Amino acid sequence: MESAAREIDHPSLSAKEFGRLSRFIYDTCGIKMPEVKKTMLEARLAKRLRTLGMHSFVDYCDYLFSAAGQENELVQMLDMVTTNKTDFFREPDHFEYLTHKVLPGWCQRHPGATLSLWSAGCSSGEEPYTLSMVLSEFALHNPGFDFQILATDISTRVLEKAKNAIYAEPLVEPVPMPLKKKYLLRSKDRASGLVRIVPELREKVRFRRLNFMDDDFGGMREQFDIIFCRNVIIYFDRPTQEKLLQRFHRHLKPNALIFMGHSETLSGLDVAFTSVYPTVYRKQG
Repeated sequence: MESAAREIDHPSLSAKEFGRLSRFIYDTCGIKMPEVKKTMLEARLAKRLRTLGMHSFVDYCDYLFSAAGQENELVQMLDMVTTNKTDFFREPDHFEYLTHKVLPGWCQRHPGATLSLWSAGCSSGEEPYTLSMVLSEFALHNPGFDFQILATDISTRVLEKAKNAIYAEPLVEPVPMPLKKKYLLRSKDRASGLVRIVPELREKVRFRRLNFMDDDFGGMREQFDIIFCRNVIIYFDRPTQEKLLQRFHRHLKPNALIFMGHSETLSGLDVAFTSVYPTVYRKQG
């Protein structure tokens, strides 16, 4: 009886059910789930089984692939399996390059226009709020400059955290002290160790759920001056990376820029971008 109880508490993911789930995850959101990630997938989805009161992954798969599961469980499952790693001022040289090289030239070419920027794969909001800080600082010294940021992610769970804009103090350590004083609000309960992004920065960021695998990004019509999609395509295989970059190309204005992560490269991909700085590319055509 004790052995049976342990099996119920810790259901095992069989090779067959892992195959069903990994194929589905790839088809749905483009993320490769190789055999080495079986244990990780089992651990993460075991939480959903407990929540749903299910005792096996067979039951879970049958539910997930049913009409009711597609409507009620799909987003929950994707929330559990997607990786959401980010930091404030991650890869800081990108923000230096943006401030000192990109924005001055953009302002000269587009006087009076509003810069449109997309943080694609924004996770819990650290990147778009970093951008909002950097662009707000630039605006202080460049009257007439304005900007708007769209921030998207496939995970409703991290988007909710991003919208709330509340962070534990250790997470904001990378923010320079002058910007902390200006753009972070400490909780009235000092013992909580929480801070919140000031309203004027939050107002500059719109959050939206978006699956990169949806046709034309779910009917997106916007075009952007800059896209930040950093440390995202590393989770896709090369054909999916190429397809994704081609879609980004269509949503960039002429000569606009895309910022990639430092571990990512467009080498070998059939995409019309030219390198202008390490992991920063300009749209051709």
